[in-house]
Formats: sequence, C-alpha cells, structure tokens
Amino acid sequence: MSALAAILLAQAAPAVAEVPLPMPVGEEMTARIEANDAKLFWGFFEACDPEMVAPMLHPDFRMIHDLVGLPASSAEKFIGQARKNCDSRKPGQPNEGYKNRRLLVPGSRTIGKLGEWGALEEAYHTFHEWRGEEIGWVQTGGARYLHIWQWMPGEGRFRLLESLSLDHGPAPRYPPATE
Repeated sequence: MSALAAILLAQAAPAVAEVPLPMPVGEEMTARIEANDAKLFWGFFEACDPEMVAPMLHPDFRMIHDLVGLPASSAEKFIGQARKNCDSRKPGQPNEGYKNRRLLVPGSRTIGKLGEWGALEEAYHTFHEWRGEEIGWVQTGGARYLHIWQWMPGEGRFRLLESLSLDHGPAPRYPPATE
C-alpha cells in the first residue's frame, strides 16, 4: 500500500453502525403522523410535486381505492403516475392551469399505535377544484382514508406503507337543506 493510501485510510472516519431509534409514541407519534399527512397531501395536490413526496413512501407502498381498485402497487408506480398528472398541468399541456386541493375534515382524524412497528391513521377529507377568480374553490367530493405508517428505525421516521381510500362520494349540498 502506498504511503498516501495509508494516510488517507488512517484519516477516514470509521464506519458508524446505525443505532435503530425507538418508535415515538403518544403526542410525538401523533404530531409526526399529522405533519406527514399535511406534507403528503400538499405534495400530491396543491404543490403537485411528486419528488417532494417520494421519500415519504415505503418502497412496498400500495394504494387501494374503492372506485378503481389497486391504482398503485408500488411507490415507484404511484410516483410515476403523479409525475404524469403534474406534467399534464404545465403550460401547453391538456390540463394546463388545473388546480385542486384536499382539506382534512377537522376533528375526524384518529391515530393509533400498531405494535412497536407503526401507526394507523384514519380520517375524512374533502376535495376541491379551482374554478377561476369569479367562482373560486369548489368542493367536488369527499372520502375517508386509512393510512398505515411504518416506523423505519434506521431512518428515524415513518413511511407510508399502505393507503386505503374509500367512501368516495359527491360533495354534500351546501348550504345544507333546511327542514
């Protein structure tokens, strides 16, 4: 071995074994899941930035949707579909200027621990589309969802493992009918 190689080898930092981090519980777990939920839906809807969301998905992610079945059997497929969707909103593309958003229904979310490995999030949300300055945002529907978040001890974070999206329906009448 050359002298230079020996010096460089001696100066190299020793490999540090990752210390698995314990899964947070209680308020810390809830806060992390709530933050993930906000970032996830912001990234897929308003920001339309699949690259921002990709690291949040477990490689084995899958989504089950009550209206279409299994639209994504992996994180890679799901992110690929999102890229196509977002690209179609760019100038000169078929959905140029399309904007949509998702809003969590306040008070509908529950988050529970799944053993020592994850968490189950369940909530309701509504969907909205931008209809221009004169009309603004219009609620177009709503649904319920269940997310299974797997704790990744070596990464110190939760990743979305599975999404079950169900009970999709039209937007409720607003204002509600009076009796």
